[in-house]
Amino acid sequence: MTVVVAAKYVSVDELGLLAEAGVEVVGENRAQDLAAKHARWGAAFRWHFIGHLQSRKAKTVNELCELCHSLSSESAAAKLTIPALVEVNLSGEPTKSGVTPEELPVLLAAYAGVRGLMTMPPFTDDPEASRPYFRRLRELAEEHGLRELSMGTSQDWRVGVEEGATHIRVGSSVFGDRRPQ
Repeated sequence: MTVVVAAKYVSVDELGLLAEAGVEVVGENRAQDLAAKHARWGAAFRWHFIGHLQSRKAKTVNELCELCHSLSSESAAAKLTIPALVEVNLSGEPTKSGVTPEELPVLLAAYAGVRGLMTMPPFTDDPEASRPYFRRLRELAEEHGLRELSMGTSQDWRVGVEEGATHIRVGSSVFGDRRPQ
């Protein structure tokens, strides 16, 4: 299992604390922040891209990351050169990125570098509410012969692990809640 420390709301200077603590994998949501943080701390971590991947940002992600957790379009797939996980929007929330389960085969056919799937269930204070989404993602991965699953964040990572996660993304459990109010 890979623990990815999400650095979305973490400053460039604060990444030094992660390096001192022995963190191995850092995930970033925005390509421009990824570039700035990688410029200073590149060799200290393995880098994953965990935010919405726009095709025009794929070049930066290709150059700096070992894995993209959020492939969700054929246009981004056409520009991606690193392994990826396809983001599946199982909740149907319009504010979330990702393909529907019905669209998944098309994207899998469009990009040979897919190693697995990722999902973000609706936010809730009850980790158990994420279980059906994680279970469904595991089932989809099995149907398509995929072995990697990125599912579970600070509030529900234990449920993700129980349902077969190979990657969890934690941020607020490391740094506290830093979302803008």
